[in-house]
Amino acid sequence: MTKKQLIEQVARKAHLTKKGATEAVDVFLNEVGRVLAKGEKVVLSGFGTFRVISMKGKTVKIPGTDKMVTIKPHRSPRFTPGKRLKRQVIR
Repeated sequence: MTKKQLIEQVARKAHLTKKGATEAVDVFLNEVGRVLAKGEKVVLSGFGTFRVISMKGKTVKIPGTDKMVTIKPHRSPRFTPGKRLKRQVIR
């Protein structure tokens, strides 16, 4: 599903205009990003948890070559699905 398709579903099922659904989806995505950027986590009960992990810097070999590349320390977003989402997907 694309963002456009998600907006269409939200508009249809929540009885919103397409503009209202677009704004709702954009606000949700922006807020999740803003909270993660502060290093906090977002817990959506039954759906899952978005969090940020810190990755250490390391040196890795590029497959197929002998070239070594250094990866700087960085933060990366992670998602852990909740029980209800897991059950829904397993069906």
